[in-house]
Amino acid sequence: MTRRPTYRWRLRDLMAEHDMFATTALLPLLDERGIDLSPSQVHRLVTQAPERLSLPVLAALCDIFACTPADLIVTDVQIAADRKASGGGGEVLDLATTGRPRRARVRRDE
Repeated sequence: MTRRPTYRWRLRDLMAEHDMFATTALLPLLDERGIDLSPSQVHRLVTQAPERLSLPVLAALCDIFACTPADLIVTDVQIAADRKASGGGGEVLDLATTGRPRRARVRRDE
């Protein structure tokens, strides 16, 4: 079994709960807390789940919305079963890495 951790970024939801519907409304609040981000950086922070996030930015967002990091980032783990070959022990081919399949040769027993 393969465990794949996932997360959901909830900044947009928290902004909506606080009647903030424009990403530019977040700029002065971050600036008050010593976080200097450009409007495009704030837009990406709101509209996309960040892969990396500095702790000062996370702390500032938690202070702005009076929340914890767990309110901003909801984590989950998806468990996927390992793929098994079906049938009589045949091999599973991954066409993305092997390219085209080979033509089968049928031999007759004589």
